[in-house]
Amino acid sequence: MILMNDIVRDGDPVLRQVGAQVEFPLSATDQELAQTMMAYLENSQDPKLAEKYGLRPGVGLAAPQVGVSKMMAAVLVPGAEDDPKPLFKEVIINPVIVSHSVQPAALSEGEGCLSVDHDVEGYVVRHDRITLRYQDVSGQTHKIRLRDYPAIVCQHEIDHLNGHLYYDLINKQAPYQLADQSTVLID
Repeated sequence: MILMNDIVRDGDPVLRQVGAQVEFPLSATDQELAQTMMAYLENSQDPKLAEKYGLRPGVGLAAPQVGVSKMMAAVLVPGAEDDPKPLFKEVIINPVIVSHSVQPAALSEGEGCLSVDHDVEGYVVRHDRITLRYQDVSGQTHKIRLRDYPAIVCQHEIDHLNGHLYYDLINKQAPYQLADQSTVLID
């Protein structure tokens, strides 16, 4: 089980490395990594378990955040309060954004990260819609279109796999300035 003290913090060099491609079939170690990263997200989104184990809630967790420099991330974007079905739930392996919208988007409350213990204020401008190609844990290739919050979460996790942190995308001179055509999403 992954706990908060297993999460690599900002400043650790692994967070700035480009992850290695994952080979298939998955090794037992990679299978366990995929399972434990998704389990962290599930547990962190359960208020009772999160309190019991001291977990910060998360919607994404990339392998570099647990010290493994590989192209693998777990994503669990919950659905609406009245719909328990997640908007997107998958372990994405060797993900590539094959196309994206011109329309930029940012979360109204900004972004956070399990690896960053301090708030960095400002809009993190990303693409509102993406087409994502990735492999699942069985090695099957998927190509899907995501928009709004699920698209932003996947872009955040893919940034981790490429050695970038969310605050790299904040305009340092004008952190809350957006282009006129930007969409601000309420989270």
